[in-house]
Formats: sequence, structure tokens, C-alpha cells
Amino acid sequence: MKIQNRAIFTLALACLTLAAPCFAQDSKSRLSNGSVATSEVPDFNSKIYYKNNLEFSFDAGWLPYNIPLIFDPLMGDKFARQSGTVDYSLVPLILTLRWHLYDACGPWFLRGNTDFTIGGGYTAITKGPESRYVPVITGARYNFVQPNWRIVPYLEVRGGMGFTDAKQPEEVKHHQPAVGQGQDFTFTFIMGGGARYNFNPRYSMSLGISYMHISNLYLSEPKYYNHGINVVGPNFGFNVGLW
Repeated sequence: MKIQNRAIFTLALACLTLAAPCFAQDSKSRLSNGSVATSEVPDFNSKIYYKNNLEFSFDAGWLPYNIPLIFDPLMGDKFARQSGTVDYSLVPLILTLRWHLYDACGPWFLRGNTDFTIGGGYTAITKGPESRYVPVITGARYNFVQPNWRIVPYLEVRGGMGFTDAKQPEEVKHHQPAVGQGQDFTFTFIMGGGARYNFNPRYSMSLGISYMHISNLYLSEPKYYNHGINVVGPNFGFNVGLW
């Protein structure tokens, strides 16, 4: 079972590199014959979702709902929380640099682009044995971009690693129930979706739902049990174009 869990987690992290559905010229490129494509209808979003656009974002979430590991059904396991786990509430605060990999393109509702993300954050643990989690996170977001739509749906996946103030070693030492994390060094996986509203080409906000998993991939076993954290809740973001 441990091997299966590690394989699923590795597969999930591999999904961070989302394949581009197409590769278009950036919004300032010219046609092959040197003439400018002036016949196209101006698209508000062409000034936002274009190749090599850089943005800075701040995301904040409130994740109070505890659920089982979402990969349990894929492994043939019952979708249920393990015995001995305690409830957590997390408040992740993440600073991110977003790099748009290509112009918005593609057919019908799949039209869009991918932005690569890298950043760091601080997660306040407002409920649970620990008090904080400080990770470095990278990932990708796919934006479903329709011409001139100010509201743009998205799906994203992120993964990273960081440190928490693990309490299980202290709990074991004092003969208390071992419900905390098994070690300080842990991994995280975040996935979710939502919608972004663009006020103008530089400023925008987003609102969505996120799932966050934290565990040490069994590195603390057999000495300390690997109690994973699996929580869901809303998140809010604010983006600023860097130009």
C-alpha cells in the first residue's frame, strides 16, 4: 500500500507539467511575410494571456473541511479517513510568480493557455497539533480563455516541500496519543479550480476551491506514523502584471 501511495503521489506531481495544447506566436509577433495582422478583431484578453507575460500573485485560503486522501478510489481503497487522524484547519498564504508559456489558443471551450507558477508561502495551522507549515511550491494553471471574456475559469495543480513543527515525536515522548505529524520535513500537493476576473490587462482577482494534502511520504516510519493532512476550502487571489 505504501508503494501504491508513493506511485500515485509521484504521478500527481508529474501532472504539474501541463502539456500545451498549441504553440502560438506571442501577441506582439508579426506574420511570416512581415505584415502586421491588423484584420483581426481586437481581443481584450490578448493583452493578458500571451507568451512570456509575467505576473505576481498573492493567494490566501481557508481550508477547514477534512476529507480522505482523494487518490484512495484510484488505488482501490475505501474513500474514508484513517483511524487516529485529527481535524485540521489550514490558512495558506502563497506568493507566486506566474509565467504564461504561450498565447491563448485551441478549439471551442478548450481555448486557453498555461501559466507556470513558482513561489513560497506560509500556512497557519489554526486547528491541529502543529502551528505552521512553510513550503516552496511550483506548479501550473490552465486558463480557459474566451475572446473578450473578463471572467476566465481555470484549473491548477501545485506541489512542493517544506517544514512544519511536527508534534508526534513530542507526543510519543510524553506518552500522549500520537496524532501529530511524524517529522518536520514534509511534502505538499495542492489542486483546485475557480474563476479569475480581469479588471484590466494588469490587475485581476480570482476565487476558487482548493484541496491541500500534506504528508512526509512515510519517511518518518517506522519510528513515527505518517498522518497525512487532507483539507478543502475556498481561496482568494489577487494578480498584478509585471510590466
